[in-house]
Amino acid sequence: MLRKPNDTEIALIPTEQIGQRIYLIRGEKVMLDSDLAALYRVTTGNLNLAVRRNPHRFPEDFMFQLTEEEWDSLLLQFARPKKGRGGRQTLPYVFTEHGVAMLSSVLSSDRAVQMNILIIRTFVKLRELLATNKDLAARLEKVEQAQEQHASVINILADEIDALKQLPPDPPRNPIGFISKDSDDTK
Repeated sequence: MLRKPNDTEIALIPTEQIGQRIYLIRGEKVMLDSDLAALYRVTTGNLNLAVRRNPHRFPEDFMFQLTEEEWDSLLLQFARPKKGRGGRQTLPYVFTEHGVAMLSSVLSSDRAVQMNILIIRTFVKLRELLATNKDLAARLEKVEQAQEQHASVINILADEIDALKQLPPDPPRNPIGFISKDSDDTK
């Protein structure tokens, strides 16, 4: 008999843990089917079976299968088992934020609904962080441009000072004024 997950059990999963399972692939923030299955506490096969039974609910902008190159790239970035070494036999599917939301309609468990709420909140937080980071990046770009301008002005001034140092000293000048032969220069 399956037990119903309580709210505190689901609340114990930090959003950072979910955020670490969100990847940027093909310009989309997505989650792997295996990561979602682990969060929902179902097998990856059962998750994918539920999706295959409802193909009309998962268009390409909700879910897509990774290419061999994309999967190899993920394998290099993260410690994931390769095919044939106890790992997957097929290329994984990934779900966008909309696909994750649609999963709650095909996985009819209380845990799936609660996890979807938590995952969607994590996607929203990531979007907010990205917007904040874009603002900070724009400010940093302005500061860097100003710094480059100031550095170029300082370099020009330093070059001019160096050029002035290289000039030969002024030759001695004759004193100006009238000097008489009988005037005393020892004063």
